[in-house]
Amino acid sequence: MIFVTVGTHEQPFNRLIQCIDNLKRDGLINEDVIIQTGYSTYKPLFCIWQKLFPYQEMLKLVEQARIVITHGGPSSFIMPLQIGKTPIVVPRKHEFNEHVNDHQVIFAEAVAERMGTIIVVNDMEQLADTINNYDSIVNEMSGELKNNNARFNEELNRIVDDMFKGKS
Repeated sequence: MIFVTVGTHEQPFNRLIQCIDNLKRDGLINEDVIIQTGYSTYKPLFCIWQKLFPYQEMLKLVEQARIVITHGGPSSFIMPLQIGKTPIVVPRKHEFNEHVNDHQVIFAEAVAERMGTIIVVNDMEQLADTINNYDSIVNEMSGELKNNNARFNEELNRIVDDMFKGKS
């Protein structure tokens, strides 16, 4: 199952919801899709949807989902991260009247670059490929994180060893 949330921001995010609905309609997504549409005005025809979910229900949907797709609001993509999932983040854009400015684009790209824990999709044309290649994308990300952790541990060991040399 794929769970999509656009948060509770009062501007519609029809672009994401309609894109997901069209991917489901066209058979490019073959699994169930549940969408939290928030204040969007587009009503999905091919996906299960609800305007808002209570927090506990949202938490269960995130836990059950194979893929979580969110807008670029930190609260929306932190929840899947806390559960150990790598979310696909589609930032709202000012040019489409989805937000007051492009801070979601800037923030999501910074998190992806610095932390390597989210997958950012800025172009709806790339969303289907990202969904279809999700597992391999996440596996590549995990490999990089493991390598960074190993390097960090090696460097920390070197620093600690250097600190205690000659202090016997």
